[in-house]
Amino acid sequence: MSVWSPPRPSLRPWLRRQPQLPARRGRGGAAMEGGSRGRDEGGAPSPFVHELRLTGAQRAKFYLLGTVLAPLRVALAFVVLFLMWPFALLQVLHRSGEELKEPLTDWRSSFSHSSVYLLSRLMFFLLGFMRIRVRGQRASRLEAPILVAAPHSTFFDPIILLPCDLPMVVSRTENLHVPVIGALLRFNQAILVSRHDPASRKKVVEEVKRRATSQGKWPQVLFFPEGTCSNKKALLKFKPGAFIAGVPIQPILVRYPNSLDSTTWAWQGPGVLKVIWLTASQLCTTVEVEFLPVYQPSAEESVNPTLYASNVQRAMARALGVPATECELVGTLPVRAVGRLRVALEPRLWELERALRRARWVAGGPLPDGGAETLGCQELAHWLGLPHPEAPEELCAYFQQDMGGAMDARAVRLALQALEGGHSPEELTRLAFELFCEVGARQGAPCLPREGFCAILRLLLGTPWADGAELFAALGGAEPHHGLSIGQFQDFALRHPDYAPLFSTYLCLPVPAHRAPTPHANGLPHTKSKAD
Repeated sequence: MSVWSPPRPSLRPWLRRQPQLPARRGRGGAAMEGGSRGRDEGGAPSPFVHELRLTGAQRAKFYLLGTVLAPLRVALAFVVLFLMWPFALLQVLHRSGEELKEPLTDWRSSFSHSSVYLLSRLMFFLLGFMRIRVRGQRASRLEAPILVAAPHSTFFDPIILLPCDLPMVVSRTENLHVPVIGALLRFNQAILVSRHDPASRKKVVEEVKRRATSQGKWPQVLFFPEGTCSNKKALLKFKPGAFIAGVPIQPILVRYPNSLDSTTWAWQGPGVLKVIWLTASQLCTTVEVEFLPVYQPSAEESVNPTLYASNVQRAMARALGVPATECELVGTLPVRAVGRLRVALEPRLWELERALRRARWVAGGPLPDGGAETLGCQELAHWLGLPHPEAPEELCAYFQQDMGGAMDARAVRLALQALEGGHSPEELTRLAFELFCEVGARQGAPCLPREGFCAILRLLLGTPWADGAELFAALGGAEPHHGLSIGQFQDFALRHPDYAPLFSTYLCLPVPAHRAPTPHANGLPHTKSKAD
């Protein structure tokens, strides 16, 4: 069984308040517009947002069926899931670690495989997935040792393992400790990656290459190359892991052609329990799996997994009739590509402004000095004069923290100055420079070092550190001890054709931050997160 557990912090409904973003260049060089409601770069629908609107009749139907059908289905499905446990254990019981490093082909493996397959089909049938339509022909393991499936839109997607004859998957090491799921991963001989082991990713790459180049000795390996769930209206950027081996792959398209899309589990939208309840309340849910022809990589693609992944993404997007985007998930932050930078889909100041309003911070008060000292979470709450200093975690998550959880006070001051309103982009970029600059090696003039440049981009745009460092070098800051002058920094932030529109948009608040103190948090109502 495939296991996918993407991190799910809350993403507020920014699309309802997003100003029109300026034109930017697409893949083909044509100008593209972004920023309209529910749409992303190039006018493509935002792949991270799923809005489910039910009519009154649909609500009545779901309440009626949901009170009887959904609980019964879910309970029976869990019973079947637990029944898989002994059959999964049978395959790996009393086998050494060395044995499990090679494909298992004895009678125990065949019996366990058939049992888990039939029980998996029964489990999905009980949840309402009565029809699995298959189009195209699945390639053999010799023709295509790697399978890539998209779009990845729900935790129900492991159903495609059935028409693929239970291929092997890649999962997190932590899932081995989950009851039943851990046994199924061992049964599957899944490739495991650990977030806590720096060498784990290298080992995974080597293992994928070993299995993919075994000349059919190992079963096929299935990847969801987007790496997280989307709403199926556009393809996220493919991660290169499935393409590193440089072998032929078979693309698989996953569709849910139902009158109501109850299965989608996007970044913003219905949560886990609601998706399960809505899906189990439908009389019948259909999934369609289409096997595309095997993709044979060119010589250049075989040695360039990023190019290989991009070309396969475009080919699958054309077959689906949806856009191929550069949107992806970096850590826990959805981002899109603009020039050399990846920037947050939502201006991060908007998120901070809403968090501060929920914490009842009132703009317009005096700000502490912006020295280079650090702040802990409790110190930040005291610094801001919050009436509830016992719960500042939401605010602290916005700022970059060191290993001890401390934040740079300069970043806090810059963010608060931006939220004060009334500052032009010129004033804010100068303030950012003054806060993070240091005396340079050239005639003692102040300059912006790489660390300060990257901190500003992460704070205001949500740009990952690696992207900021690469752009810093391109702007002329690659020489040791030679940072950017105030002129160079403002040319980049205020006059560059690609990046100046970003600063003007991301520094513009959707609503005024100034407001009088009130007994309750004002502004937009709190949107339920997936954890609520």
